[in-house]
Amino acid sequence: MNILVLGSGGREHAISLKISQSPKISKLFVAPGNAGTAQIATNVEVGVNDFEAIKKLVLKEKIDLVVVGPEDPLVNGVHDFFLNDDELKSIPVIGPEKAAAELEGSKEFAKEFMMRHNIPTAAYQSFTSETLEEGYAFLETLNPPYVLKADGLAAGKGVLILQDIQEAKDELKSMLVDSKFGNASATVVIEEFLDGIELSCFVLTDGTNYKILPTAKDYKRIGEGDTGLNTGGMGAISPVPFADTVFMDKIERQIVKPTVDGLKKDSLPYVGFIFIGLIKVGEEPKVIEYNVRMGDPETEVVIPRLKSDLVEILLAMANGTLDQVDLQIDERAATTVMAVSGGYPEAYEKGKKITGTENIEDSIVFHAGTKLSDGKVVTNGGRVIAITSFGKDFKEALKTSYQNMEKLHFDGMYYRKDLGFDLD
Repeated sequence: MNILVLGSGGREHAISLKISQSPKISKLFVAPGNAGTAQIATNVEVGVNDFEAIKKLVLKEKIDLVVVGPEDPLVNGVHDFFLNDDELKSIPVIGPEKAAAELEGSKEFAKEFMMRHNIPTAAYQSFTSETLEEGYAFLETLNPPYVLKADGLAAGKGVLILQDIQEAKDELKSMLVDSKFGNASATVVIEEFLDGIELSCFVLTDGTNYKILPTAKDYKRIGEGDTGLNTGGMGAISPVPFADTVFMDKIERQIVKPTVDGLKKDSLPYVGFIFIGLIKVGEEPKVIEYNVRMGDPETEVVIPRLKSDLVEILLAMANGTLDQVDLQIDERAATTVMAVSGGYPEAYEKGKKITGTENIEDSIVFHAGTKLSDGKVVTNGGRVIAITSFGKDFKEALKTSYQNMEKLHFDGMYYRKDLGFDLD
């Protein structure tokens, strides 16, 4: 069969690589893809939100299945676009419909969903520019640190955690009145700070049945010791050592099952990945946020651990037969380390020549922000390349990733050398 993957990051490279290994695949296309996907699939210069161009591509190449990588097209209704088009409606799309994608598209929508279905999360209130003064008053009722979240999509950067009440008020005004995050912060959710350690839980669902993929922990801050600015993710580890059977049972019972059941009860059609951002507070899991796709760089450690045929799983999700699938998971730990451009997550230059990937051994190289230019691989984003390795535990896996990272080079390259520091 012919499959199209939408996206251009490390997540899409990891998904595409696993799809390419299936005996069921005839032709694999990635739009727009990167220098890594070009090695295993046909890249097509089509934007993920250009639905008309996607339609042309799907019809021309006789695509049988579409896998949506990033959140933007889902929130913008790419699945609905297919369902509402007579020429496309029979082609399965992996990713929720627009109404369900609001779980990521709106923090307020997600919070209301959790409250409705008794899913454990932080207490919260939401505010607009008209209720700024009430927002100030609500901040006064909380203990620091103060958590401010832009309601809409802000590319993973719309969350502020502040210690000082005056700074929190100033930032609230900046978000609501001065549109710090554009339309994304027209509404701001203020919530209580949860003190604990974070992890990510990934769920596959066909809308009724679900399967839980391996857990992962990513590292968002640019600086070692989790300091500095937030990024899209500097690396990840799977499985999460502290997520034992007892804790995973709580996650499934209190969060995963009520989420899937809640989507059905609320008539929110959902075929795809649910990424649940969790925090362990004491011995209890609580939801920080939902995402309606796989995480990046978590995909680069979760998907390589999948021993089952990914295409079979995707087809079962599309056909409503996920309960009949047996998920086979590699027992080894996997870690990924992300090499980023100098200056990231602020201003950085693109077009830097990348060398050394051919010398990497015993690891998988996932391209994130790369492209081909005159036959050479060059940087094309903030997060450039992820190196994923296996080991008997995360420390052994990290050692291999770091050894291989030393063989990689581009001007201004930076990576964190302390992943897993909080898991000892």
